[in-house]
Amino acid sequence: MSVLIVRSAVKADAVDDVDAAIAQMFAAIEQAQPSGVRYASCKLSDGVTYLALLELDEGVDNPLPALPEFRDFQDKLKTWTAGPPTPDQATVIGSYRLF
Repeated sequence: MSVLIVRSAVKADAVDDVDAAIAQMFAAIEQAQPSGVRYASCKLSDGVTYLALLELDEGVDNPLPALPEFRDFQDKLKTWTAGPPTPDQATVIGSYRLF
């Protein structure tokens, strides 16, 4: 199983906006209940670096871009980041109810 991890550092003055937009986006995801996707967003201890983790079931196209709140977050994130996001793939070796 493969997980996409995207690391983004945001401008310090954008942290509150990012947190609010993430909460709004996840409320929309919870309401839509898309299947075949596991998605999480985490803020690191420096307070400005975020990790997004995405895992899709085999053969499932990412359903998140169909949600207006997800697209809105992605568009706004471009203005909030302090540099380009860095995507990476991780192979899950073990997981308990996370992936």
